[in-house]
Amino acid sequence: MNYNLPFLPERSAKPRSSGLTMVMDKGLSLRETENMISSSSEFIDYVKFGFGTSLITNNLKEKIKILRQADITPFFGGTLFEAFIIRGLFDDFCRFLDAYKMEVAEISDGSISIPHNEKLEYIHKISSHVKVLSEVGSKLAGVHISTESWIGMMKSELDAGAVKVIAEAREAGNVGIYNADGSTNKDLVNSIISQIKSEHIIWEAPNKPQQVWFIKLVGHHVNLGNIASNDIIPLETLRLGLRGDTFLDFLPEDIKQKFSPL
Repeated sequence: MNYNLPFLPERSAKPRSSGLTMVMDKGLSLRETENMISSSSEFIDYVKFGFGTSLITNNLKEKIKILRQADITPFFGGTLFEAFIIRGLFDDFCRFLDAYKMEVAEISDGSISIPHNEKLEYIHKISSHVKVLSEVGSKLAGVHISTESWIGMMKSELDAGAVKVIAEAREAGNVGIYNADGSTNKDLVNSIISQIKSEHIIWEAPNKPQQVWFIKLVGHHVNLGNIASNDIIPLETLRLGLRGDTFLDFLPEDIKQKFSPL
């Protein structure tokens, strides 16, 4: 903080278990990664090498190294896991994780159909070696998953060994927990939160209105993912009430009543 402004919500220091920000890397250069770290490292908990980009990213080992030096945990997107699984190469996937000394793996079934018992077995096996983030939800707009199934899958994947579950939205934020127009499926999210502690969930929220909605619902300590590299500081200002959308949310009631424009 460049000034100790009163009435800002307290943010826990890294490593933290809530208030997580997971950034989506869709192909940043090494220099862009260095610039991101220089400007925002204290606000970033995870960097996901989106979908299958890790197979073709230049300077991958160097990027992983500098992220770790900045106390940021890198991991490969779940689509990469699915690319190995559909080819029957689970052991090769594990060797790929080992080759880059990854400490976290994302397990998903958003692009292909994996029987849920098999997915749970993958989570169980991998969680004995690295931390698992399991993603729930389909990337395909036409696939309907009932609320009961969302809740059941999240619970069972946490029980199988996942440290967090990721609620699917894709990088566009228009599937999974969101409607086609990008608005949040409020009934689904509220039902999930009524059954599972929000601290166990990373909500993919690539768009500002989605980020605002979750901060207002859960609080500044909500876990948010698929954040663009140029939205890291803007998101942090939303968490702290330093942006118009959440400006009044964390102030004492007497101040809000005195200065509220409504």
